[in-house]
Amino acid sequence: MRFWFDESTPAQWFQKDDAFDAAIRGRFGALLRRAAQGELAHWRTGADGRLAEVIVLDQFSRNVLRGERAAFAQDGMALVLAQEAIAQGLDAALPPERRAFLYMPFMHSESAQVQAESVRLFTALGNANNLDFAQRHQVIVERFGRFPHRNAVLGRSSTAEEIAFLQEPGSSF
Repeated sequence: MRFWFDESTPAQWFQKDDAFDAAIRGRFGALLRRAAQGELAHWRTGADGRLAEVIVLDQFSRNVLRGERAAFAQDGMALVLAQEAIAQGLDAALPPERRAFLYMPFMHSESAQVQAESVRLFTALGNANNLDFAQRHQVIVERFGRFPHRNAVLGRSSTAEEIAFLQEPGSSF
């Protein structure tokens, strides 16, 4: 949590940065492997620990494994942890900036139903920028049933419509 919220900046969180990826890989690569194996369950006793595990699985995975299929392998686990945290009311204990990261696994889901929940959560959070991104993610999943910008790394074929979409500005995140 200290690394993500105190030592890093929002610009680093949301932009491709090879140096930032390397720093996370070096400091937290082994931790990500442990989290993916379910070895951090002891972190789930409170809101901060639950959020930390979600950040490792949902955010660090994208930095450590960027450009690899495995970058998305932890998405389901991160989503379940976030859903459980919300069901337990743990999200209410987090300040809004941190709560947004608990909600990110919803935004990363390729399920239309989960995307609708993402928009609901980010609407309630009240941050216009986060809500805009949630809505943009939802529109893509509603249109294609998935995120076309993941197709290549996941080994999926793209439709002609997806290929045309990927040529548009703002088609990937």
